Amino acid sequence: MQSLFSKACSLPFRSHLSAPTVAASLLVFWVAFPVSAERVTGKETAESSWGLGAGVYSEQKAYIDVDRKNRVVPILTFENQYIRLTGPELAFKLPSYELSNLGRFDFSLVGKLDINDYDESDTQILEGMEDRDGGFWAGARVEWKSSLVDVSAEFVSEVAGDSEGSRFNLGIEKTWHFAENYTFSPRVEVKWHDDKYVDYYYGVQANEVNADRSLYKGEAAINIEVGARVGYMINQKHFMFLDASVTSLAEEIKDSPLVDRSTENNVLLGYIYRF
Repeated sequence: MQSLFSKACSLPFRSHLSAPTVAASLLVFWVAFPVSAERVTGKETAESSWGLGAGVYSEQKAYIDVDRKNRVVPILTFENQYIRLTGPELAFKLPSYELSNLGRFDFSLVGKLDINDYDESDTQILEGMEDRDGGFWAGARVEWKSSLVDVSAEFVSEVAGDSEGSRFNLGIEKTWHFAENYTFSPRVEVKWHDDKYVDYYYGVQANEVNADRSLYKGEAAINIEVGARVGYMINQKHFMFLDASVTSLAEEIKDSPLVDRSTENNVLLGYIYRF
């Protein structure tokens, strides 16, 4: 659904600790796992609410011989009837539409920082490659919330950055409540990335070709993510959750000479105190 703590905030560790790297590390959790108060607890919020916490995020990317990254990151959320802030993502809420007994449609305009990046020092296959950086993305989202299932669709484009790409996500999620304190939320997401995005992160340009890397031009691709989140509400103030997901990569990404995996995965364990 949303990019989970907006998708619970995002948490991924690097060995070099420059100021930009530290700042990026603090943002990953929010980008990879966005989360509103409603998404975390499974309950809607009528008034302003905000939360503060921390989590541990573990991520395995598909690049050849790249190490698993583990990061500790703070979690910050704020939500009222007009906006929803989840780390580096800010959503401006538009008027909702109630459809009789079939549920509610929520509309919003979104802006987010994306730190999906790599440095040539991350793994040997990337040595000699130009670094890829994240950017700022903006677009729109619509969510259909019903007693049966929640469905979301989001389209965003990079308005500041180097990839100049676009993405479209379609997600389905269902939350069950157990003994009042527990929630279980499985989800499936279909994620389309345009050719500019795929070429930027998985392509090999003419000046980057060597004996191990052939020229590769990225094409539009569709990834499929399957995941689930388990939450435990200790009381009205304290909430813990565990989220895990696996992404099946499209052929257009698996064919890249930079990649040797067919899937990527991540796990997030977090705690939030709600004020």
